[in-house]
Amino acid sequence: MAPPSEVGTDTLLPDLPKGPLQAYRARASFCWQELALFLEGEDVLRLKKAIFSALENDPLFARPHGEDLSLEKYRELNFLRCKRAMEYNLLPVESIVANPLLVQTLITCLGMYDWSLAIKLHLHMLIFASAIYSSGSERHLKYLPKIFNMEIFGCFAVTELSHGSNAKAIRTTAHYDPTTEEFIIHSPDFEAAKFWIGNMGKTATHAVVFAQLYTPGGQCHGLHAFMVQIRNPKTLLPMPGVMVGDMGKKLGLNGMDNGFAMFHKVRVPRQDLLNRTGDVTPEGTYVTPFKDDRQRFSATLGTLSIGRVVIMGMSTANLKLAVSIALRFSATRCQFGPSDVEEVPVLEYQMQAELGREIHALASAGKPLASWTTQRGIQECREACGGHGYLAVNRLGDLRNDNDPNCTYEGDNNVLLQQTSTYLLRLLARHVHGGARFESPLKTVDFLEAYPDILGQRFTCPSVNSCLDSSVPLAAYEWLVCYLLRESYQKFNQEKRSGSNDFEARNNSQVYYCRPLALAFLELTVVRKFHEYTHQRSVPPPLRAVLGRLGALYALWSLSQHTALLYQGGYFAGEQAGKMIQSAILDLCSQLKDDAVALVDVIAPPDFVLDSPIGRADGELYKNLWTAVLLESKVLERPSWWSEFSVNKPRVGSLKSKL
Repeated sequence: MAPPSEVGTDTLLPDLPKGPLQAYRARASFCWQELALFLEGEDVLRLKKAIFSALENDPLFARPHGEDLSLEKYRELNFLRCKRAMEYNLLPVESIVANPLLVQTLITCLGMYDWSLAIKLHLHMLIFASAIYSSGSERHLKYLPKIFNMEIFGCFAVTELSHGSNAKAIRTTAHYDPTTEEFIIHSPDFEAAKFWIGNMGKTATHAVVFAQLYTPGGQCHGLHAFMVQIRNPKTLLPMPGVMVGDMGKKLGLNGMDNGFAMFHKVRVPRQDLLNRTGDVTPEGTYVTPFKDDRQRFSATLGTLSIGRVVIMGMSTANLKLAVSIALRFSATRCQFGPSDVEEVPVLEYQMQAELGREIHALASAGKPLASWTTQRGIQECREACGGHGYLAVNRLGDLRNDNDPNCTYEGDNNVLLQQTSTYLLRLLARHVHGGARFESPLKTVDFLEAYPDILGQRFTCPSVNSCLDSSVPLAAYEWLVCYLLRESYQKFNQEKRSGSNDFEARNNSQVYYCRPLALAFLELTVVRKFHEYTHQRSVPPPLRAVLGRLGALYALWSLSQHTALLYQGGYFAGEQAGKMIQSAILDLCSQLKDDAVALVDVIAPPDFVLDSPIGRADGELYKNLWTAVLLESKVLERPSWWSEFSVNKPRVGSLKSKL
């Protein structure tokens, strides 16, 4: 297919190397460069090219193939790489201010290379710096230049040994002493130790520490953030009163130094309270612009929503990598065929405030959906590559292990889903009791205005072909959310009438009710946004068909996970409805088969970053795999322990004589 006409695309997106994948690329219904330019835009593509080129051309980022790095060496190398990435200034502050979404591009590109590097930089430059900027005031701006030139290195310390998702129960304390105008940061016991904190294990010099603020007289004003120095920047030795250490080897992300810390009456100046949500006067009087404690608490932890959105991007990037590897493998791996002579590629086989509250609700369900979908998707990609997918050199195992913590950090997925369902239930309660309208700044709940009418709808598609547009699953999803919202609301009220308190009623309404409600709501939002994006007039005509099929396939596949609920609630009736959805999914898979390799070309990073022999762009599967195995295993060398074993091994004759 001819390349797109946009000037400069050939340098931003050069043609991929010729090889066995060329046959599939020639069958694509669209130009992969044109789709990449439409989806990402020239600014993002230029940033990605700059990042990938910087990594590939710098010896510090060379892949240590065939070498097993020790934990200490990997941590050292990761810190040096983080420092170098900061020195490159790939994304200047003015660019971040002009387009904050470019930060996600930077983190994703670095993560595709190594998530330990991306997370280390993300925690320091985005989470730590953002917490100071957004939670502090003008007196804290002095820290920002030191963060960006790495005079200090930061971490974000919320989680404790005995408290993670339940941030309100954090037990670290900060008692104000008016005689010295200092806060005394203290861990009352080991269960209050800050735990699992990224960057804290070896490298952080400062921490944004969350603690319960007490004023003279013993009154507690809830959770607040403090800037606390934990190490000497010149020696990296702990500051007086701080016990800080590393948590050791993990299942994945071992370039990241997760750590713990306990504070024994550590004094910090009054000015190091990050005071946007609350402050203490020199005399010890607490002041806050918030009248509602719940609003103040939500504002205090606002940075967590940023983290959850980034994790959604991380999970998506992991799935892109896994799919790129598995699909390129499947397109070049031939097995069996219609005759003894002809083999076909595996790919041919079928089995392959209001705004703040709304954003919080979306992020709280988005992280579980993205991380769980990616977890499942990577495993399917691993299995799709057979035994070759189990080789560490092909990277699918590392992707699976590095993605796994996305399901638990920045909030346990099941706990986060409760926050989304609670948001929806409150909207319904306000509507039932006060007649409030269903509306939100981002319009994700506005469809609920037709709540009663939607519940009366039924699946009426006359044929499989009529299901091949995402408008069909979109209508089904609207019904599903309304149904689950009604059922969850009734279940919650039934629990209350039975004598349960609010906590018990919410807890007893999760399985089969609130949990699937939150997931279905986010899935609906994703389907709707993609449908709207791909049906806008600005979509280039050559791309409309493939984007429409992709949107419909995701929507129908996702909806099919809820088939039992669709029948249970009466939206589906008779076996034909379920069979029609299944047939539509299989038809779309067949229609997209010839586009699959080109679609992967859109999302795959350069070979150096993808770092998988079976996923290289040239498609030379066996040549690349053979070379990688020889390099990785040093197969031609005798084991280093053999000479000692052969000298000292017992002889059969000597054993007999001893007997």
